[in-house]
Amino acid sequence: MDGVMDADPGRAAPDAQQDRPVMDLDSILAVPAMPEERPTEMPTQSLRHFDRRSRRGWANPIHRSVPWLARLVVFGGGAALLGFGIEEMWRVVNVGEVTLLKWILVALFVANFSWIALSFASAVVGFAWLVFFAPRRPPMPTALGGMTAVVMPIYNEAPSRIFGALQAICEDVAATGLGAHFHYFFLSDTTDPDVWVAEERALVALRDRLRGKAEVYYRHRPKNTNRKAGNIADFVTRWGGAYPQMVVLDADSLMTAHSIVTLAAAMEADPDAGIIQTLPLIINRNTLFARLQQFAARIHGPVIAAGLSVWMGRDGNYWGHNAIIRTQAFADHCGLPHLSGRPPLGGHILSHDFVEAALIRRAGWAVYMLPVLGGSFEESPPSLIDLAARDRRWCQGNLQHARVMWASGFHLASRQHFATGIMGYVASPLWMAQLLVGIVLVLQSAYIRPEYFTQDFSLFPAWPRFDAQRALDLFGITMAVLLAPKLFGLLIALGQRDTRRGSGGALGLIVSTLVEIVMSSLLAPIMMLIQSGSVMQILLGRDTGWNPQRRDDGSIPLGDIVRRHRSHVILGFITLVAGFLIAPSLVAWMSPTIAGLILAIPLSWASGQRSIGLFLKRIGLLRTPEETTPPEIAVRANVLARELAQAGYDVTDGISALHASRELRVLHEAYLPAAAPRKRGTIDHDAVMARAKLADARTVEEAEAWLNRKERTAVLNDRDLIGHVARLPSADMQAAVAGE
Repeated sequence: MDGVMDADPGRAAPDAQQDRPVMDLDSILAVPAMPEERPTEMPTQSLRHFDRRSRRGWANPIHRSVPWLARLVVFGGGAALLGFGIEEMWRVVNVGEVTLLKWILVALFVANFSWIALSFASAVVGFAWLVFFAPRRPPMPTALGGMTAVVMPIYNEAPSRIFGALQAICEDVAATGLGAHFHYFFLSDTTDPDVWVAEERALVALRDRLRGKAEVYYRHRPKNTNRKAGNIADFVTRWGGAYPQMVVLDADSLMTAHSIVTLAAAMEADPDAGIIQTLPLIINRNTLFARLQQFAARIHGPVIAAGLSVWMGRDGNYWGHNAIIRTQAFADHCGLPHLSGRPPLGGHILSHDFVEAALIRRAGWAVYMLPVLGGSFEESPPSLIDLAARDRRWCQGNLQHARVMWASGFHLASRQHFATGIMGYVASPLWMAQLLVGIVLVLQSAYIRPEYFTQDFSLFPAWPRFDAQRALDLFGITMAVLLAPKLFGLLIALGQRDTRRGSGGALGLIVSTLVEIVMSSLLAPIMMLIQSGSVMQILLGRDTGWNPQRRDDGSIPLGDIVRRHRSHVILGFITLVAGFLIAPSLVAWMSPTIAGLILAIPLSWASGQRSIGLFLKRIGLLRTPEETTPPEIAVRANVLARELAQAGYDVTDGISALHASRELRVLHEAYLPAAAPRKRGTIDHDAVMARAKLADARTVEEAEAWLNRKERTAVLNDRDLIGHVARLPSADMQAAVAGE
């Protein structure tokens, strides 16, 4: 098909039939973009009112059990460790008079240490569970009863990556013999008109390659209302009635057939399950920063996830992807309300996944994790700056939860999940405040002349003193508690033969862990300042945008890196000089923080370099088993993505493509939804401007040059404007006519 299927990117696939004819236009149009709608209601939920009598009871009585012992260890152990830390901190400051600044320091220490004490206790539980109680990986189910939708929301992504990944998933599931129980959906919120048309071309190619193996559908929303949550809600309310459950993916997700089929079987076997979450591992990473994250997630992540899974039980959380959801329960109870007020703390709820988990749990459905299922993968930002950009959006969403966590009827565990998410960002300004107060106290003791004898009668002077040795001991204890989960993860990995061998052997695993700890320590103060700035911006009313993530190359122009981190470097040098002037011991105590800030620019530059990441890979550092022996589905997905990219499915000029190909134009119009009646008095300014420019243009090249991105999108959403584009001559055609 000219302009659509003239180059078949699937011709090199091992199982492709080389002589198979390319689908013609009639065959393509015979398969609709989406199946027939099966609507279901999704009422907006109230955060203020909840009738506890409406909460469903457990269908299986055994599900009433609560992991009280694990919770006692996590929260009781965390509280005991916090109490010990408070006592030690009190002894540090309770030397001489306890001033207001000392009280503030103690309060900040309590807030920060409580966070790491709870994480430590949870990691202890996770470590014990993995060593003594972890079950074996479940076998592949042999039968399924109902239909499952596998949905992938996409937003301005490279089509080669996402369509290659979904094809690999489809092929893997089809090979189990259970492929007929799954339908696959691309839910596009793409706003780039060129990517939109490229997605449609890639869909045709994918359907041709999967002919007879899987049913793949595609829906593009004209307006991406409420972002990803609204995208999923649109699918649920229009097509959700046909699917008892749905597996939700991200654009960078990859899941094996074993993982997807096991999730579907688990949902069918558990009448109380509302959401079942997997543990996604990071794969396919090459830059230094991404490989650090990949290694940490693989070696340390399972301990943290296991601890969460054990103490959460069936009162768990949802991470927004690589999970299966009971569709009707989600529709009945997870309609998100808008928060009163304006963004950033009002309006649409950004971090919707935590809220959806809390809402569905409030209604009596279970939310839990399968931490040893395996076969669940994702990717990560390629550089420190890319992580900071994503973190800004996550920070806003988590701070919004401060207004949600007190909603009526929420389970106590759900409120704990909200608190954990909030603290993940608030901890940075608290840490920074603790450092600043500590510096002020040291400065006060070094330079401010003390008032030895106050107005109150005393036989002894009031010396502004600290117990330096206890302070050093407490610092060591804090570091040990902070790093213990990494040690637990290392011990588990060393004890697992496949993990140990796949990570470069025992020596390679230990050295890689040390590299990850050193790099994390250097990057931590930079992230502290970045997250502190994000928190302050949000509290001051600055909203964040919604931009697609960069997923491949992490390199960023050096000038941008310098502008992003110059304030961090300046602060690092100021702290260094001030420390030497106050007390050299202060510099030693703050050396990791000072070093990280002074080296912020080279560290950020290095974080996005593929060459550094691949060099460490060549010498056997930061390796993971999935990197040493990549999963077959990841290899297949990468091959398919390269084929699609080489065939040009990522490079499409939407207007030119529709003008040049009648077949593509017919396909695009067929995939458009029926035009909604225009409300009188409502004007689409982009469509009006596009119509005026098209009327004035003499060639399609002129129209392309004049139309901005929003106007081009308006053209692609309007059949009449598409027809106007088709009637415009090209510059070459006009020149040929003039030559005659």
